[in-house]
Amino acid sequence: MNRRRFIAAGGTALGAILAGCTGQTENGGESTPTTTSTSTSTQSESTETTTAESQSYTASMEPVGEVSFDQVPETWVANNGSWADMGIALGQEPPKGVWLTSRYHTHYYDDIPGLSVDKSDMVSLSQGGSVSKEVLYKLDGDVHIMDPNFLMNRFKGWEQKDIDEVRENIGPVFGNTVFSTDYPWHEDYRYYTLMEAFEKLAQVFQQQERYEAFEAVHDEFQTNLAPVVPGRSERPSVAVTWASGDAPGKFYPYTISSGTSFKHLRDLKVKDALAKTDVKDFHSSRGAIDYETLLEVDPEVLLIRGQEAKTAEEFQNTVVKHMKNHEVASSLTAVKNDNVYRAGGLYQGPITNLVVTERLAADLYGADAELYDRQRVADIVNGDF
Repeated sequence: MNRRRFIAAGGTALGAILAGCTGQTENGGESTPTTTSTSTSTQSESTETTTAESQSYTASMEPVGEVSFDQVPETWVANNGSWADMGIALGQEPPKGVWLTSRYHTHYYDDIPGLSVDKSDMVSLSQGGSVSKEVLYKLDGDVHIMDPNFLMNRFKGWEQKDIDEVRENIGPVFGNTVFSTDYPWHEDYRYYTLMEAFEKLAQVFQQQERYEAFEAVHDEFQTNLAPVVPGRSERPSVAVTWASGDAPGKFYPYTISSGTSFKHLRDLKVKDALAKTDVKDFHSSRGAIDYETLLEVDPEVLLIRGQEAKTAEEFQNTVVKHMKNHEVASSLTAVKNDNVYRAGGLYQGPITNLVVTERLAADLYGADAELYDRQRVADIVNGDF
């Protein structure tokens, strides 16, 4: 199969043309996460090796351990937008499928010259709260970038024997649930930071030089971001919630943790308004709060997830407008002071993290300069290191 390019020289976006399954795709906006069961399957991590004579190589990551590859994968399936974005950064075709296509926000790439990803044929693996093995057979990916424990704990009907079947009959399974560290079944094996996970995927696709180039971009971005972040006494307290729709009435609260979905907030060093309250984190409680509870907390800034499909203007004209006209919400300090913003997506990779961090740096701290080199990002994706 010939590798199809998705970034064009001279800034002309070609868009990715995906081959394969045209099965069901998800309609509508971002859905609310669901409850989990408990189960684990772990293996110890091994050191990555390469055998020049056979062109085969191995890559390793917990909980899957050491995985062998006879050749570099060309087609792949990813569990979410974190891994999908890593693959794009490594110059790969977009994955054939992710859990939910609505949560892979490809419009973030609009900031990068010439970069465009078409997900119109991308398949949502999660259909009605379940993932079918038949879908994976149809997609026939060379590798499945997903944590098997996430698959077994979040979707009914998946057991270790099913993971083994996918490995043996379709392709390797390689991945870790990096976006969140709050699942109880993740306590038994290592969690990876965004850049650590990115480096592991670079081993799978044999794109270590691209990874190193992106690592330099990431380091430069951190250097540029540092003077933008004010001293602790001047940093705002923020409440992070999930609320979908144009006129939300209930909110799923998130305390800021070490998962990659909170990397931008940790880098911006915001204070967590929910951390020392009686409000339980969504991962542990699966519960929602209302405007009255938010008013008791009364954060300086309210950050809302589930709204990433909207532009800033659309968000202000729907969600924020609704709050300003709401009897209780209009009393929130964040609403009165115009400090309600989109929080950034759950799933962040090396490119999307740059975009949402810079965006929120402007919202919170008034940063008005570009903090990363967009053309350099485009060049790396296009193979110009």
